[in-house]
Amino acid sequence: MLKKRIIPLMLLRRGRLVKTIRFEKYRDVGDPVKSSSVYNSQTSDEIILLNIEKSGDRIGQIAQVLPEISKVCFMPLTVGGGVRTLTEASLLLTQGADKVVINSAAYRSPDLMTQVAERFGVQAVVVGIDIKRESSGKISLWSSCGGTLENVALEEHMGTCEKHGAGEFLIQSVDHDGMMAGYDLDLLTTATNTSTVPIIGCGGSGNYGHLKEAFIRTGVSALACGSLFNFSDSNPLRAKAFLNNEGLPCKVV
Repeated sequence: MLKKRIIPLMLLRRGRLVKTIRFEKYRDVGDPVKSSSVYNSQTSDEIILLNIEKSGDRIGQIAQVLPEISKVCFMPLTVGGGVRTLTEASLLLTQGADKVVINSAAYRSPDLMTQVAERFGVQAVVVGIDIKRESSGKISLWSSCGGTLENVALEEHMGTCEKHGAGEFLIQSVDHDGMMAGYDLDLLTTATNTSTVPIIGCGGSGNYGHLKEAFIRTGVSALACGSLFNFSDSNPLRAKAFLNNEGLPCKVV
């Protein structure tokens, strides 16, 4: 059985880390460098850092803090938030990121994924997909931090992204974000049944049981957690110990 990964998700806004509820209601949760150092000591498998600021030089903002994070973070670092060109992706990857998250640009400039994959390898391309459920239960894809509806089906978009070099997907449920009530298991199942590359599930972790359930009932390779680590005494080390005890082997760092 492949090792499961637990990944802290850090959201950067105006130089501070925040946690959102359904992509709104920003709550300050600390300093990005200090938090990265703590997660490093807790044997996190990776860290995902996304700049969710909606204006200004978004790439410059995150590139500025990356060298300091790299000094205290000795595990893979995935970074994104507004990546639209190869130049921007290259800046992040040369400033300390191991992978870049491409979200909105994947809809309008799919060749960007190909360009990054050709220069840095497929493993460096993570495609973020933010998803909401309509009242009917149908899923819809949204870009621009959940502000723009995309007229494309999940399966079609994932197929296009894989064709252009996606090495991994970050599947985020907007409805479950910050609710701490568990992952959208049906969504993650659909995504993993569609994809031939690894899936990171995101949105809704509130306890270790939610992690166990998501790993058992879906085919995700990893789970990203925000509120679980920010608003409880939980941490990646304890989460992986719990999962190991439940027969779900986790990656050893």
